[in-house]
Amino acid sequence: MRVRTLIPVAFAIAAVGAQAQKIAPGLWEMTMNAKAAGGEMQANLARMQEQMAKMPPDQRKMMEEMMAKQGVSLGAGGTKGAIRYCVSKEQAERGDVPQDPDGRCKRDSMSRSGSTMTFKFSCTDPPSTGSGEITLTGDKAYAMKMVVDTTLEGKPQRMEMQQSSKWVAADCGTLKPRQ
Repeated sequence: MRVRTLIPVAFAIAAVGAQAQKIAPGLWEMTMNAKAAGGEMQANLARMQEQMAKMPPDQRKMMEEMMAKQGVSLGAGGTKGAIRYCVSKEQAERGDVPQDPDGRCKRDSMSRSGSTMTFKFSCTDPPSTGSGEITLTGDKAYAMKMVVDTTLEGKPQRMEMQQSSKWVAADCGTLKPRQ
């Protein structure tokens, strides 16, 4: 699965958790760990991080600004696999978090037992389906694990992903909420 696919999938699934329980407004950090058979995804992610680290400062700044306009930034110090995003007061009051802005992923079903929710979802680019579980730990943290099945270049692939999100601060700084 392409690395660019991870962010919309992660945001779409994050929305599942937030809609069932309100979360705190402010700056959040999502840490992801994804594995796919053959290690291709891990190699692509490592290459992308290496390329970002080697960019001249002005190019890196331009890339970071472009990401920030989409409501995403790398974690503190470019933390491996960490993405920061902002949740506005209005989004938090609605029990909403940033979702896939392209509408490529949607929730197909969800059930809840206590603080744990199970869900199924589907995405259109690349065509994929998946299921998972979110465990909420109050309004400032949650953990998620899921499995995604897709076909890339005519080959079926399965990705396993673990994500944890935590509230960082009430002030998002220059990062704007995603719409």
